[in-house]
Amino acid sequence: MLILHNINAYTLWQSQPQASALAIRDGKILAVGSQEDILALADRNTERIDLRSATVWPGLTDSHLHLQFYSLGLKYVDCETESLAECLRRVAATAADTLPGQWVRGHGWNQNDWPEGFGTAAMLDAFAADKPVYLTSKSLHSSWANSFALRLAGITGSTPDPTGGVIQRDSAGNPTGILFESAMELLENIIPTPTADDVALAIREAQPTLWRMGLTGVHDFDRRTSFMALQSLDADWRTQIAYRQEYSPRRFELRGRGWFRNRIWQ
Repeated sequence: MLILHNINAYTLWQSQPQASALAIRDGKILAVGSQEDILALADRNTERIDLRSATVWPGLTDSHLHLQFYSLGLKYVDCETESLAECLRRVAATAADTLPGQWVRGHGWNQNDWPEGFGTAAMLDAFAADKPVYLTSKSLHSSWANSFALRLAGITGSTPDPTGGVIQRDSAGNPTGILFESAMELLENIIPTPTADDVALAIREAQPTLWRMGLTGVHDFDRRTSFMALQSLDADWRTQIAYRQEYSPRRFELRGRGWFRNRIWQ
């Protein structure tokens, strides 16, 4: 048994809103209460940890998360930088370790944080001319690609803006590498789709990151592949977060709208 004591715990129970200690056995909370009462449960094999008045909350649930995108995104280049130069440095470092023809993915850039504004395909071409680079913005309403990726997608100066989207162009009418809204789909549709096994591995690796943020449950609004991945993980108890999966007729060819949820949720 493990006892965490000298804590400032909020239980969210009306009958006992706060506590100063808790006991854990086999990964489950055994008892919550006063330090005196909980320490009285200890025996010679009990491990005691003094948390020095740390605040303890029950596990939190993110009520709207795109779990597949989030989990895969942890493998992408972190483009949320204070300068354009630092973003380029990070992407270049990853590109240097990426085989020719393989995709370099990144996420998080915000042109509003950079005096130069938007980046260009030419900036990425300088160190990744032999491989496609695709970086989504923090807002997910725009993206930044290099010339290799634009060629793969067939995006040229003569490509019309799709309905609901814009291909940013230079003064000569050529694509700069920045795509907005539905124009992003022109390129995203050619990126290899991850398999359910790929997503399952990414979710498993993402779980500790969720725990560090206090998250023990999620409501997932991602694609069918995410659902399949979660089901495969849940089959042998490899999911260690509680999840509810939103479904709709468009995604699952089911009538109605509702939720799937895993055994941990019970």
